[in-house]
Amino acid sequence: MVLLAASALFLAGQEPQAPPGNPPPEPPPGAANGPHPGPAAKPPNAGQRPTNEAAAPGRNQENTQNFFGLGAAPDPVSAARGQTTFVTNCAFCHGTNANGGATGPDLVRSVLVLHDEGTGTQIGPVILNGRPDKGMPKFSFNAMQIKDIAQFLLARSQATANRMEYKILNVITGDPKAGAAYFSSHCASCHSATGDLAHIAAKYDAATLQSRFLYPVTRSYPGTPGPLPDPKGQTTVTVTLPSGQSYSGTLEHRDDFSIALSDSSGEYHSWLLDENNGLKIDIHDPLKGHEELLKQYTDADMHNLLAYLETLK
Repeated sequence: MVLLAASALFLAGQEPQAPPGNPPPEPPPGAANGPHPGPAAKPPNAGQRPTNEAAAPGRNQENTQNFFGLGAAPDPVSAARGQTTFVTNCAFCHGTNANGGATGPDLVRSVLVLHDEGTGTQIGPVILNGRPDKGMPKFSFNAMQIKDIAQFLLARSQATANRMEYKILNVITGDPKAGAAYFSSHCASCHSATGDLAHIAAKYDAATLQSRFLYPVTRSYPGTPGPLPDPKGQTTVTVTLPSGQSYSGTLEHRDDFSIALSDSSGEYHSWLLDENNGLKIDIHDPLKGHEELLKQYTDADMHNLLAYLETLK
């Protein structure tokens, strides 16, 4: 009977009425934009809490702090003031970055500083009383200055522990003259300060430039994203068969069992070494010299060479 009544209403051009006592069904969201009234569609995730990225600036930093168990981050304004006071009064012994100096110990890894947690309660008595037996004088700092120094030391210790926010400090600490002499004896046979390396320091910052001459090899694999390798740095190979026929191209693969290359037309060739006795293989790696120097560099060599390269602007 209900079905027949609904059909009759439909044929009559009327909309069926809801049974008495029941409210009419609410139109779907977004119906307010159409011919029938109804609630407007809500934006996605309406009523939900924002994600970490949108919740508040610094939420990611807070999560990182918690992940490393670092506690609350230092006050940057207080830490900046503390750095100025520290460098002026303490850097001669402890270094400008508190990593230790001529006579003072490393404060970044000091247990006392770590327990202080930026409050100044632990390091304050040491600053005010000094350590005469170890050559540390007294300092007449007020409570705010002590707190500022504590915040600076907290910032340094947290930056050391949190590698995700590590900032590269000044790496140009060598002697450019010694670097020029090293370049002349080890690098000048392949490079020229007025040729391929002219103005090299204007193209890269110091840290990148150091990385470029220490680790110039960029390994790439088929299908991997990223820029194509510089052809000048590609390893090439010539494989000569026992018959005398030879193939040359870019080295694609080499291990104890096989070798493969791509020739100038892009065709791929490979040989099994254990099944092709008599193969003659000539490999040319233009960056091999860098790899060999990496085994020979002393810290002074690297710093001096970088200091010299930084003069090529």
